[in-house]
Amino acid sequence: MTGTRASEIIFINESFYSDSVSRNKMDLLLARAWRHFGNYFYRYSLSLYEEDVRRVLPLRIRLRDFTFSKSQRRTLRRNADLRCEVRPIKITEESNELFHRHRVRFTHSVPDSIYCFLSAEPATEPAPASELAVYDDDRLVAISYFDEGINSTSGIYAAFDPELSERRLGIFTMLKEIEYSLETGRSYYYPGFAYEGESFYDYKKRFRELEAYDWLGDWYPYKGDRSESGK
Repeated sequence: MTGTRASEIIFINESFYSDSVSRNKMDLLLARAWRHFGNYFYRYSLSLYEEDVRRVLPLRIRLRDFTFSKSQRRTLRRNADLRCEVRPIKITEESNELFHRHRVRFTHSVPDSIYCFLSAEPATEPAPASELAVYDDDRLVAISYFDEGINSTSGIYAAFDPELSERRLGIFTMLKEIEYSLETGRSYYYPGFAYEGESFYDYKKRFRELEAYDWLGDWYPYKGDRSESGK
């Protein structure tokens, strides 16, 4: 581990490789701000975003007291006609094609493959994980992937049909993952990292009961844009 503190800025940049992480161990790793891309686990407190060095904000939602905001309930209602299935991850031709149509939304750090995020055996390696598949009749319009610990779940990646952007399917899959986490008795949902200051990832900050990691081992209530989280 490398860590130094100066002017309240802590620098951490760590990684490791694993073929097998138990559900219990995944809970512990998530609680210490670890995330994985395939079989590689990372945590880093600073990152480059559009040529700026930004402090990384690991985020989680405390589910015990969580409620959906008005705008989130509207998104759920707007997509009530869609069929959702939670199942072990299996990359198919249909889901891979959806990934490649979705990736055109990115203007930088464009992923080459879904396997930038998932391992070759994504349902079991490096840890148990599931997919949330969203269908309009029999057509796959969105899919998201998430890790399953015992006490927590963690979003990995989501893709959706860019022609249906008015449905806010990226947010919708997060909301359905949270619903699933609540139904299965989890305590925390980890939406991933964001940055201090405005960024592409600010949608992750717009949830109630949100906590951020302080890079010293503790989580604290996130006091960001409360006007967004309370709508």
